Formats: sequence, structure tokens, C-alpha cells
Amino acid sequence: MRTFAIGDIHGGLKALIQVLNQLEITEKDTLIFMGDYVDGWSESAQVIDFLINLSEKINCIFIKGNHDVWCENWLKDQTDVNPTWYLHGGKETIDSYEGFTIDKKNEHLNFFENLKMYHLDSENRLFLHAGFTSMHGVERETYPHKFCTDRTLWEMALAMDKEIEKSSSNYPRRLQHYNEIYIGHTPTTNYGEAAPMHAINIWNVDTGAAFKGKITALNINTKAYFQSDELPKLYPNEKGRN
Repeated sequence: MRTFAIGDIHGGLKALIQVLNQLEITEKDTLIFMGDYVDGWSESAQVIDFLINLSEKINCIFIKGNHDVWCENWLKDQTDVNPTWYLHGGKETIDSYEGFTIDKKNEHLNFFENLKMYHLDSENRLFLHAGFTSMHGVERETYPHKFCTDRTLWEMALAMDKEIEKSSSNYPRRLQHYNEIYIGHTPTTNYGEAAPMHAINIWNVDTGAAFKGKITALNINTKAYFQSDELPKLYPNEKGRN
């Protein structure tokens, strides 16, 4: 029984299939997708179709990302296009839905509406797209949208003095609640890293698939990771998000 955390996809179906082929998934495995399935490359709608079908065969847990919120809102009312979203991958997502029936779009809307804001497993490992701000943990978060947008949790872990003991009063309370925290949202390529990054008890598995990076799947027990090719190589005639 293996569990993999899979980082941001951003419409890169070819890369997602590459990664899954490396994993040699069985029905005993669990896949935890960290959000941002759409916006960037040309196959966003196709990614959602693929994930819906995959979840019928494999145990999948789907976390909601900020781009998924945008796409969900558009699917609810396709006459209302958020201009910020449109400029950050929304155009490519809208284009990918050309030819999709109303019933199929409603199926996708149902997928987005049922995404989890976070997942906490039996070993007190937390999975969410971005972060949280409450010192009392995710269950007492005052601003739930932070689960999709917060970067301060990751920034705090990167800046933290690694010599501070967890039992110390100086240890951030946000990090004390969970054995491990898994996130996406902030590309490791922003820090010059192509691989998943580890800071304190946080693992970041967004390796820049929206831009010039790769999609990553991390085995949360062994910490072995598997990656696609860089997305521009798989979509040579596209720009992705720049």
C-alpha cells in the first residue's frame, strides 16, 4: 500500500500520464492530488476527464487549488469570465472545453464542487494546496480561502532557524499540529530547485509544471519521487504560463 502526493498539473495531461506510468499504480495505492488541475497548458478539460475516470479505478483524493476555484466559478456561469483568471491560464482552459457538451461540463463542475480543501490522514499528515494561517490548525482557520492561496506557511518554514526544537516555545504553533504537511501552489523552481523541497516538516511538491518545470509524484513514506519531462518539451508549440 503506497501513497503518493502529486503536485500541480495545470493542464499538462501528457506529463501526468508520464508520471503515473512510472508509478505502476495498483488498486491498493492511494493518489493525493494537490490541486491546480487546470490553467496553463492546452489539456485542462482533458485532465479533468482523465482524473474522473482514474478515480473509478484507483483510490484518489483531490485537493482544491486556487485555479480550480476560478474554473469552477466559470463553469457555473460561462458568461462571466474573471479577467485575472483569463490572463493566468483561463484562456487556455476555456479553449480546452471547445466541443464539450453541457452534460460533460456539468460533470466537471460536480468534480470541482466536491474537491476537498484539505485532507488529514490517520498518521496526522496534512495535505492542502497552499497553506493556512490559524495558529490553532486548519479546523479553526478563519479564512478558508487561505487553503488555496496562502504562501506564508511555506515562507515561514524556509526562513525558520532549523536548530529550534519542536518542544521550544519559539517553535511556530502552526507547525506543531501535524507530523508532516504537504503542499503545492508555490513552485520549487522559484528557488532554483527542480525537485520537491523539504523545510522543517513541510514538503512542497509543486515543481513548476505551470511554467517550465515538471509534474512530480512523491511517495510520502519513502520520499522517493518521480517526475515527468519538462512541460515545454511535451507542448513545444505552447507557452504555458509565463
